[in-house]
Amino acid sequence: MVTERKPTFFQSLAAGGLAGTAVDILFFPIDTVKTRLQSAQGFIKAGGFRGIYKGVGSVVVGSAPGAAAFFSTYEAMKRSIPLRDQLAPVNHMLSASVGEVAACLIRVPTEVIKTRMQTSTYGASASSFKAATLVLHHEGIPGFYRGFWMTIMREIPFTSLQFPLYEFLKSRLSIYLDRKPLYAHEAAVCGSIAGGTAAALTTPLDVLKTRVMLDLRDPLKQQVPTLSMRFQQIYVQEGAKALFAGIVPRTMWISAGGAVFLGVYEWAVHGFMSA
Repeated sequence: MVTERKPTFFQSLAAGGLAGTAVDILFFPIDTVKTRLQSAQGFIKAGGFRGIYKGVGSVVVGSAPGAAAFFSTYEAMKRSIPLRDQLAPVNHMLSASVGEVAACLIRVPTEVIKTRMQTSTYGASASSFKAATLVLHHEGIPGFYRGFWMTIMREIPFTSLQFPLYEFLKSRLSIYLDRKPLYAHEAAVCGSIAGGTAAALTTPLDVLKTRVMLDLRDPLKQQVPTLSMRFQQIYVQEGAKALFAGIVPRTMWISAGGAVFLGVYEWAVHGFMSA
């Protein structure tokens, strides 16, 4: 079997940025539908199928650096953590979790703007730049990190499911094919299965994240419900199905997005390594 070379930090950085941008722009409309389904105001009032690219500007700004931060951290941690063989899944879980924390420092501000744009929080005609200035004016810098810890709470379980499963599927497929590295389309299939599975299971956390980011109340001046209170309110007032609002588009776009994201990453990183 051919041994697999490891990408350098800068190769992971470039490949991750390319992969993240490709996915976020390609599947943005599905993400918009998912966000509107999860909003408290309801799908129709949030915009329905109108303006499904609202907020894409913030994604263009944050996608590449966020994905680059994740993959460069993930690859660096995988090499640094001394857990191999049977403990490899633990390595992948820890590495992906640290990678997500690094990525969220960049991703959450753009996610706040994107979410509010997708649901027309500042009006149907507001631009991403206008939304950013309003957040800064009314909420200050902390406003850009509204829902940061909730996003971490969503991303760590998500990546703890997705990446060990992704690495496991790649490993089994490599053994079956007696070849490393896998071709990009083969890695894409593994990414699709892993991403779709993790997305479906973590939908309630995604619903909570969306509600937190859309809450414009000032926590310093007004009483804001805790995450457990939000969870209980949604369950009691809207029913258990509300906690899984948007599960179909979320699973669809992350399954397809996982194929593109991880497929493009593998294609790009091996392209850079062979250059």
